[in-house]
Amino acid sequence: MASSGEERRSGSPGRAGTGTEPVPTADAGQLDTAEDFEVLEEEEEEEDLSELPPLEDVGRPPAPPQGDTQPSEQGRGDTAEDPQEWLDVLGSGLLKKKTLVPGQGVETRPRKGQDVTIRLKATLEDGSVVEENPALTFTLGDCDVLQALDLCVQLLEMGETALIVSDAKYCYGAQGRSPDIPPNAALTLEVELLSAQDGPDMELLSGKEKVELANRKRERGNFFYQQADYVLAINSYDIALKVIGSSSKVDFSPDEEAELLDVKVKCLNNLAASQLKLDHYEAALKSCNLVLEHQPGNIKALFRKGKVLAQQGEYREAIPILKAALKLEPSNKTIHAELSKLVKKHADQKNVETEMYRKMLGNPSAAGAPGKCKEKLPWSIPWKWLFGATAIALGGVALSVVIAARN
Repeated sequence: MASSGEERRSGSPGRAGTGTEPVPTADAGQLDTAEDFEVLEEEEEEEDLSELPPLEDVGRPPAPPQGDTQPSEQGRGDTAEDPQEWLDVLGSGLLKKKTLVPGQGVETRPRKGQDVTIRLKATLEDGSVVEENPALTFTLGDCDVLQALDLCVQLLEMGETALIVSDAKYCYGAQGRSPDIPPNAALTLEVELLSAQDGPDMELLSGKEKVELANRKRERGNFFYQQADYVLAINSYDIALKVIGSSSKVDFSPDEEAELLDVKVKCLNNLAASQLKLDHYEAALKSCNLVLEHQPGNIKALFRKGKVLAQQGEYREAIPILKAALKLEPSNKTIHAELSKLVKKHADQKNVETEMYRKMLGNPSAAGAPGKCKEKLPWSIPWKWLFGATAIALGGVALSVVIAARN
């Protein structure tokens, strides 16, 4: 089963935990509480999705201690590469791999979707050990662990031990991991591939197992959200939703059904938050509506739906939705502030539209209307009389023509 796990510097076997630890939040002045709405669920720390500054591009890591950076020749018998050469995994110099102990051949490499178990030792550039795990298990390709591991473990042969030098971009990024990994820190990972096997059959998972698996994926999505990597956050939330929505041959108890629905709602809410960050308004609106189908009074979904509609300029539709959310929680200052802002924007929008229609129709502005009306008023009656007189004159001419014709 895929996992995001809880282990950090554990010395005991466990599910994948690398890269799932909470990230220190930014200074209060940098937070956009209205966007993330953490004030609504202070009791659920995993739902407190604080907005952090965007990830920054970081420099290249120091050159490896030996060897060149040319990709090694693969598929040469039992070994995929010469143990003395570095493989530039992405061609950018930011992620490199070197075989220390050859494995059992390229045909033994794990496939995406399989559950793999590795031995891991992670160190900083100064040599200090920040993580050790003799049996770390995760689903390959699901982004359950550091990207450096997810990208490189699929290149390992069974039994192979390799050294991976990774830029911070593929580890803990600009946020780091408090207290042991500073921001923008490159890591050296010593990895041994111990086993690889197909993942569990989703149809045979019990309700409890599904809840645990979906929660691990959701927590991994929260980690990426905190790292401001919203694309990977969306990926993790989507995987969690697929786990929940997969067909099953096992009967679930009412409590298990309720737990699955609770996890689904959390995933959809967080998915909407991530989609909003990427300005994917239609997708975010769909996620909010899915939540409201299950829980019409879900305040987070109402708030985010109102935000989406406001971003689309649909103030008339957004205001009643935020009013509904405020009615459910009248003391919420975040909703109050957002609603006040939208009411003002809606009023400004109506004023602009009114002025535009006036110009299009050629109507005078409010300031100049009285004077101009007075000027035109004396002319209104004579024009009517003139029109009537013209009609009578034309009628008289026509009658004269008829009489003349008869004579």
